[in-house]
Amino acid sequence: MKKMILPVMLLLIVFICSPLQAGAAEQYSIERVTGNVYRFINDRHRSVFLVTKNGILITDPMNREAATWLNNEIRKRFKLPVRYVIYSHNHSDHVYGGSVFKDARTVFISSSLARQDLKITHADTVLPDITFQRKMSVFLGENRIELRYHGPNDGRGSISMLFQPEKVLYVVDWIVVGRMPWRKLWSYDIQGMINSTRDILTLDFDTFVGGHGDIGTKADVREYLAYLEDLYSAVIGGIRAGKTLDQLKKEIRLPRYSRLRHYKEWLPMNIEGVYERLMEESGMGWRPKRQH
Repeated sequence: MKKMILPVMLLLIVFICSPLQAGAAEQYSIERVTGNVYRFINDRHRSVFLVTKNGILITDPMNREAATWLNNEIRKRFKLPVRYVIYSHNHSDHVYGGSVFKDARTVFISSSLARQDLKITHADTVLPDITFQRKMSVFLGENRIELRYHGPNDGRGSISMLFQPEKVLYVVDWIVVGRMPWRKLWSYDIQGMINSTRDILTLDFDTFVGGHGDIGTKADVREYLAYLEDLYSAVIGGIRAGKTLDQLKKEIRLPRYSRLRHYKEWLPMNIEGVYERLMEESGMGWRPKRQH
């Protein structure tokens, strides 16, 4: 009887572990965007990386588990060292896991504002070696990666990354295509997002990759900007007309954008998020009543 126990226990372990391993495999994936640029998918988070004969550049590592899976896949598929790690901004769900790639040959980069925040808040990730204030270019092989800070938009020190010659633009959180902006727009500077997105549209890119959502085009980014502008305008108009938040959530309908995922569930949340920022950050809640 005792001889039967060990094989049965081993069989049980295999059955228990197999679904877990399959789940991890399903959660993570890599796909080619175009040229030397690839997209790494971790559930609803996305990052990109660049493969050249001189090594690899990755963007947001996300967390230790995701970064470990990505690092193992890079080693197996490409057999090249990671030369650069670039953080998009200061939020932990995007830039944790940097320690997986820490190496004497690897340079970590972010905007100066993102590094400042990561340092003073004791973030559990590798602090950047190099920072910049407005613009910086990174060269690897025949590729150039243009980094830009466009002003406040989401979090601290959030930047765009333009990969040339592929004309692929990567932006995290403050531009999303194919889906509504995140619920109540937590941590967003709405006017800053509009300003930054207008600035983005002056850049020379064909393909857009976001930290969330779908791969898109410049036309998709224009449509996203139009949604933000229409939403912002509608809420401002409602506040100025003396309407309550409940009234705005019932009355504002933007059917042009109804094809976006989560439109029905998140539009009221988007309205509430814009309303709260206008009432608090823009001070619309304590302005004197207009005299008619």
